[in-house]
Amino acid sequence: MAWRQFVMRLDALDSDAVEEIFVRFGASSVTLADAGDDPVLEPGPGETPLWADTMITGLFSPDVNIGQLCKSLQTELKLTKLPAHRTENLEDCAWEREWLKDFGPMRFGQRLWICPTGSDILERDAVVVRLDPGLAFGTGTHATTALCLEWLDGLPLAGKTMLDYGCGSGVLAIAALKLGCSAATAMDIDPQAIIATRQNAIDNAVLDNLQILGATEAIDGVFDVVIANILAGPLVQFAESITLTLQRRGMLALSGVLCEQADDVMAAFEPWINFDDPVVKEQDGQIWSRLTGRRRAG
Repeated sequence: MAWRQFVMRLDALDSDAVEEIFVRFGASSVTLADAGDDPVLEPGPGETPLWADTMITGLFSPDVNIGQLCKSLQTELKLTKLPAHRTENLEDCAWEREWLKDFGPMRFGQRLWICPTGSDILERDAVVVRLDPGLAFGTGTHATTALCLEWLDGLPLAGKTMLDYGCGSGVLAIAALKLGCSAATAMDIDPQAIIATRQNAIDNAVLDNLQILGATEAIDGVFDVVIANILAGPLVQFAESITLTLQRRGMLALSGVLCEQADDVMAAFEPWINFDDPVVKEQDGQIWSRLTGRRRAG
């Protein structure tokens, strides 16, 4: 089935009010996107991340009356004219696989590869993770994930245990198992992350050695390696509880941290962690940091 997509600048309109009208006209999905170049990196808890210049998009069946939709928007929102808008016709496709168009095999470090299903890596010593992130964050294309994957590739992981704190697609935990960890735990409070992690673990034949948790309270015991690839705010807020999941002399990696946030994050962990020098990676004009260190023995 073909689809009709209605795209409109939100301007000062209330997004919930526009969405309600879209849904009444049968929208199958409603999305918000940045119409300019003003990324929202870390909204506060409970906040809806809106941009200064936001586009709202509704996906409708081909028989939707776009003219009537426009009239209802204008009348109900008390507008003399609608903000800039357009209608597009879309051919049907497997939308959940569209991300594969821009996702090919990627190498991290010396031997670790992240690949979509159907890609072949011919290098003899390659360690390959097959990945379909689904609706969860984490393919390795973002600098924060790439920094963590490169770090894992350089570690002696044989026989060690690992915690992926905020696992997203589960890529870090799965990579750690493929690189030699004897057991890993992946935790995320997002239900979509749990679904994606479980399926990716099945696809990579590591589910038997992977524990998947949906709450921080469910984490039990301590680990040789802990990675928290989340955001600076939660890292600072949960610094002590994250550290308590780490063995004495265990290895810690923190990511999702902009360069200018690194000092604050390291200060929050300083009572327990001896840090290495930060490692940075630039992406789209932003510089991201990876902070690694060991928990003190005392």
